[in-house]
Amino acid sequence: MQNNFKNKNQQIGILITNLGTPDSPTKKDLKKYLNQFLMDKRVVDLSRLFWVPLLKLIILNVRPKKSAKLYKSIWTDQGSPLLAMSKNILQSLKHTFSEDNRDITFDLGMRYGNPSIKEALQRFKDKSISKILVLPLYPQAGSPTTSSTFDAVSSYLSTQSWTPNLRFISGYHDHKDYIISLSRSIKDSFSKNGKPDKLIFSYHGMPDRYLQEGDPYYCFCHKTTRLVAEKLNLDKDHYEMAFQSRFGYEKWLQPYLDDMIPEMAKNGVNHLQIISPGFSVDCLETLEEINIQYRELFKDNGGKKFNYIPCLNDSDNQLGMIKNLVLENIKGWDS
Repeated sequence: MQNNFKNKNQQIGILITNLGTPDSPTKKDLKKYLNQFLMDKRVVDLSRLFWVPLLKLIILNVRPKKSAKLYKSIWTDQGSPLLAMSKNILQSLKHTFSEDNRDITFDLGMRYGNPSIKEALQRFKDKSISKILVLPLYPQAGSPTTSSTFDAVSSYLSTQSWTPNLRFISGYHDHKDYIISLSRSIKDSFSKNGKPDKLIFSYHGMPDRYLQEGDPYYCFCHKTTRLVAEKLNLDKDHYEMAFQSRFGYEKWLQPYLDDMIPEMAKNGVNHLQIISPGFSVDCLETLEEINIQYRELFKDNGGKKFNYIPCLNDSDNQLGMIKNLVLENIKGWDS
């Protein structure tokens, strides 16, 4: 048998992952994407006997059309903003590490949709790579995101006779470079748009039950917010933290952003700025939900000026932070 792993000790692969996106803003592709997403037990952990019929018979016959309309409002010539920006990050990292003469292979995999984590890992295998670092771009680790990514990696490897050395970055909510990057982004917005009456740190929500069952995500969100506020010397009455994107009828992490915004507008907050630290790149939840829906909600309730602070995206700050995360986590492999 031919051995394709002769130089395996020299091979390092870095897998950058994110949530994913539909292939196009159409009902057909949204149905496929939402089915994969909402069938993940990490995302919806309800009884399969209850959830699967509800999903297949009702939700997937109603929600794809609505979601397709929302995606169309943010779709670009390059396709999905999340995927396009993730590809930009990937190419920049390849260039940076190539300039440093490091023999490292980068690839991109989405938890749902394309390009998939499975396909990226298969490419690593085809290249005889035996050392893999997985970096999910979720700063605040949680079961529906980071843990689900680990599940996807493990699921693929469980079908292979090939078992690489594996390292996995489970969040970076308090990493100094991440806190500095967020602080700079907020400073830039204050400089450009003026200092607002209130700044909201908005994170993706999840059922409160997850917190009660031990998911640390809520605590990570609070720590990120506190560290950035301290870095910027913000007064406690100048900022708030909230959670967005809830669906269903059970109690989710609070306070709810869609309740907080009209309350602020009605109580004298004329200038509001919102940042979403939990999203590494801009996507439907930031570009449409926050920058369109919540902008309208704020102004409809009497608010005057609204600024959404973009995600770190492919900024030099984010790229520098990711580079340092990679270098810190491949120590001992690249010597």
